[in-house]
Amino acid sequence: MLALAAAAAVQPQTVLTIDPRHRLVEGVASDGATIWVSSILDRQVLACRATCRTIATLPAPLHPFAIAWDSTRKRLWVAADCPPGVPAIKSCDRGALIALNPAGRLVTRIATASGSFHPGDVSASPSGVFVSDSQNGAVYRLADSGYSLTPIIAPGVGKSGQGTAIDAEGRKLIVADYSQGVGAVDLTTRQRTILPRLNGKPLRGIDGLVRCRSIYYGIYNGESPGMLIGIRPGEGSLTVDQPIGNDGTLPDPTQIAFDGKRLLIVADSGWATLDKPGFKRETGAPILAISLKDDCTPE
Repeated sequence: MLALAAAAAVQPQTVLTIDPRHRLVEGVASDGATIWVSSILDRQVLACRATCRTIATLPAPLHPFAIAWDSTRKRLWVAADCPPGVPAIKSCDRGALIALNPAGRLVTRIATASGSFHPGDVSASPSGVFVSDSQNGAVYRLADSGYSLTPIIAPGVGKSGQGTAIDAEGRKLIVADYSQGVGAVDLTTRQRTILPRLNGKPLRGIDGLVRCRSIYYGIYNGESPGMLIGIRPGEGSLTVDQPIGNDGTLPDPTQIAFDGKRLLIVADSGWATLDKPGFKRETGAPILAISLKDDCTPE
């Protein structure tokens, strides 16, 4: 169990509810006006304002997992995969990093030069685009040319690569490895260091990850209900807290986005019921918003 100190209660607001026919919702991204979400089983990416519409259906056998809006390149990056062991998905050896333009047209499809490739998470910033492999722990950086992926964490060094977020200087990448913990990668030397909590234990079970100034926010879903986690990396360790309490508002969370003013969270993704044959979703996945103050703490 992950025991953390909780701050004063902050009540997230539901800003969007995805139609329940989209049984498994994973990723969320936003440019501040449009909210995009990924619907895994039907391979769709939705664009939502007052209502949602499908802007892209990925080519088989790929399914959209995490997504990230790239304000520099005006692209929506999609970690597209067909991983082993997921009910209702036919597995394959190689997924792809995909980029869509705002209208949903596929403009980039790229994979590693060889070997298996199972991208599950992606992040984008002016300093680069990074994609992590959920099956072997690798993390790749998209080349400036946009035509190749370079490993900054080699396959097998980590175990299950999840969310990534670059620091304000563009020098270090904070990486969540679901099994090994949260660490930092020096982008010059490619040296990875796992950063333990102040009690000496690694911070495992973190899925999505974003940064607001010096605070990183991660989604912990290693147990139910999940939690929003505040992470402050220091020299050799992490300071970790639970900024909105744990009142059950995140029963089955997956991904998180920061649109410049607020955090957006997929709160009830559908993963918890995916292995139940014949299950029919009656209520859709809520997208929750948490406004942040100028110091990046929740309002």
